[in-house]
Amino acid sequence: MPENRGNLLPVYVLADESGSMGPYIDDLNDGLRSLHTTLLAEPMAAAKVRFSVLGFADDVVVRIALADLRQENELPRLSARGTTSYLAAFSALLDRLPGDVGTLKGEGYQVHRPAVFFMSDGLPNTYEDWRSAHRKLTDRSVTKAAPNIISCGIGEADAGTMLDVATDRNFAFVSVPGSDIGQSIAGFFGSLTRSVVESGRSLASGDAQLIVDRPEGFTMAIDVI
Repeated sequence: MPENRGNLLPVYVLADESGSMGPYIDDLNDGLRSLHTTLLAEPMAAAKVRFSVLGFADDVVVRIALADLRQENELPRLSARGTTSYLAAFSALLDRLPGDVGTLKGEGYQVHRPAVFFMSDGLPNTYEDWRSAHRKLTDRSVTKAAPNIISCGIGEADAGTMLDVATDRNFAFVSVPGSDIGQSIAGFFGSLTRSVVESGRSLASGDAQLIVDRPEGFTMAIDVI
């Protein structure tokens, strides 16, 4: 049996790369860059996290997988393309998570339930049944590595859909109507960064918990009428 190397939290950013994100792709990449810079300054927290970035449109492109961000010189860039396939997004997670968790366990780590930070600026493709894949992904009796999903909707995203995506109603957020999308993206990455740092610190202290803050400029989706 591998030697116990301590606790890890797998974190996934599932970012909408559909064509409508084209004008804001630089904001997405700036957010990733800021997150990376902050974690480099928090090595004890960063050591407790393995980080993946998946961009979804018609399909899913794995931009980086199970990275120790202390070892990365820079993060890959996202790019706008295609439509908004939630089916592709959740199917990709369903395919990846069990293997990723198995890999980390095989390396001797105790792995905590993965955290997925989902961001989209629009509605899912209407001709796809994404909910079946999502149910299978989040059902802990079916998928042992079922993640906690934090959903953040910006722009035209629907509050009800964000509630359906999140695994807890307190993990579903939408940007304030009329908000600048670039600022909403910055708020999303600010919240993501705080969550990763604070959750990593929690693991390092032996008090394991996922910490989620409401992003600046967002409201809880449950409060939208």
